[in-house]
Order: sequence, then structure tokens, then C-alpha cells
Amino acid sequence: MTELLCFGNAIVDVFSSANPDWLEKQGITAPAQHISREKAQQMWEGLNGAKADITVSSGGAAANVAKIAAMLNVSAAFAGCTGGDDLAAVFEKELRTAGVVPYLSTGKEKTGVCYAFNCGGKTRGEPEVRIAASPGAALEFTEADVREDLIADAEAIVLDGYMLDRRPLVQRILQLASRRGIPIALDAASVFHIREKTEEILHYSRNYPLIVFMNADESIVFYDTIRKGGKKTEVTGEEEKETLILRDICPVLKYMTEGEIFPIIVIKLGGRGAVVLAGGNIYREETFTIIPRNTVGAGDAFCAAFLAAWIRGKPIQECAALGNKVARKILEVPGTKINSNKLKSFAKMLSK
Repeated sequence: MTELLCFGNAIVDVFSSANPDWLEKQGITAPAQHISREKAQQMWEGLNGAKADITVSSGGAAANVAKIAAMLNVSAAFAGCTGGDDLAAVFEKELRTAGVVPYLSTGKEKTGVCYAFNCGGKTRGEPEVRIAASPGAALEFTEADVREDLIADAEAIVLDGYMLDRRPLVQRILQLASRRGIPIALDAASVFHIREKTEEILHYSRNYPLIVFMNADESIVFYDTIRKGGKKTEVTGEEEKETLILRDICPVLKYMTEGEIFPIIVIKLGGRGAVVLAGGNIYREETFTIIPRNTVGAGDAFCAAFLAAWIRGKPIQECAALGNKVARKILEVPGTKINSNKLKSFAKMLSK
């Protein structure tokens, strides 16, 4: 039996340090942007030709969740689409090594790749990172690839927020899961997706057993969009965001959860912990801040640990507390490329 079945974009993450001037010449100017497959290949050849220090890891939010959950001794599977190339083999091998069962279709394009460049400087105390992604074959995963028998065998499902653009795919997963009362965890992809997809997320939260994960910035955009026509909220510091979320946003989202088991809404506050809204209650779980090596994958690790604890019947506050602890471990490594031994103590906690 599969405890956690994850649907998402199969991406290979490439981590490297890079000079900002070189990135400017490559056209990598924004904190996060899409690039063509040709540009992705050109950069790969350039990094290898320069003998740059790179780390390659399986990636994509849902695959990261599956991998960390498996390291916590949760029976996890991942379904997505890769290309028939060397990166596909890298992706599959890393998932299998972590204990994830992969269900991969093969697309016409090459396997998706996402670069995370550490630029050396810092933004708000965190390393300045520029993300450049080329999803490639990941986008070829469709509703036809969703096996009903896999969903029927799962206890919980993870749905990558970047898949919201493929409505037939999302609706098939939601409908098959809800028929069996299987909860679906949706991790919001970005503030841009939240801005465009708030109405859809609200609709899904009213009609399906949903657990919604958002970070602080996404929750603020979600709140602004719900208010429709209200003044855009402008806050910058992490403490100011936390204050706004607890004072203004949580009372609104709390109302959405009253009287029902679902939706459950989880707001990840990074170094300030997390807030969970469930059953008309607000749960606050704090953490302590560390200096991260790289923040990529930390939110996915939080989701994995939270869901692992939730599947095992732990109280909401314990789910959030475990999410905070596992996320801190991921901050020490590039992406989710972590030795499973570092998570053994947390896996033991779940078995008690």
C-alpha cells in the first residue's frame, strides 16, 4: 500500500555558484525565470566546460516531498514524466535510492532541468539565489497518465501547484481521490500562481478534501486576492509578515476551516516556523532561525514531514513541529540531496 502518492513535475535540480556578471550575460536576471531547453543545454555545457562545482539532484516540489517522506519511512510513490535521456536516469535513480517507487512516463522532450545559482551575496540575510527552469518533458504528463489503481491504493496525495495550469489533469486527480475520501495536499507554486489561481483553489477547497500549503508571501497575495479590490498589502521584513498573517490573514482563513475536517491551511513562515488553520482553530508552531546554505527544497521538506506525521495520526502541532525540524536539516544541503541517516531520528519519532 502507498501511504503518500505524489504527482508533479519531474525536474533535475542543478546547484552551482555563479558570478552575477556571467549570469547577466546568460540572460539570467530575475530571481526566478523560465529558459528554453537550448539555453539550459548551453548553460550545462558551459558549467561543465568551466569545471564548475555543481551538485545534481532530483527535484520538483512533489518529487522532493516523496523523497523526504520515504526517508522518514513513509511508503511513498511519485508519478511524472521524464525524457529518455541521461538526466531521466539520474532522476529515477535518486528517487529509488531514497525509497520512492517511481511511476514515470517518457515524453518527447528532454527531462526538465532547474538551475539554482548562488550569487555570493545575500538578500534579507539569506544567500542570493537565481532560479532558471526549463520544465521540458515534465509538462507532457497528462490526465491520461493518471492510473486509477494507484490513487485507490493511496492514503494521501500530493499535487504540485505548478500543475494547476493543466486543469483536466488536476480535476482527474481530485475527482478520483475524493471519491475514495483520500485527502489531497496542494502546495502553492508561487505568488504568481496564487494571484492567478486563487478562485480555483477556493473552489477546490470547498469541494474536495484539501490540505493547502502556502509560504508567507503566497498567503499575503491569497489574502489580497480574496479581498478583491482592496489595497495591495506591502510588507517586507519576516517579522512584519508574521504579524500581518497572525493579525489579519489568519482570522479570514480560519473562517474557511470552521465546521469541517477540510480544508486544512498551512502557512510556512520559514525561519519563524508555521501557522496551521484547521477545524476553526489556529495553531502556531515556532522554530529558530539558522543560516541556510540554500533555501531550495526546505518548504518541500516541511510539507513532507508534516504529511508524514499527519498520516501517522499525530496532532496538528506535532505535524508542524516535525515540519520545522526537517526543513532546518534541508537548509544545510543543496536542495533535498541529504543522507537519509540525518533523518533517522525523525523517522523514529514517527514510529512511536
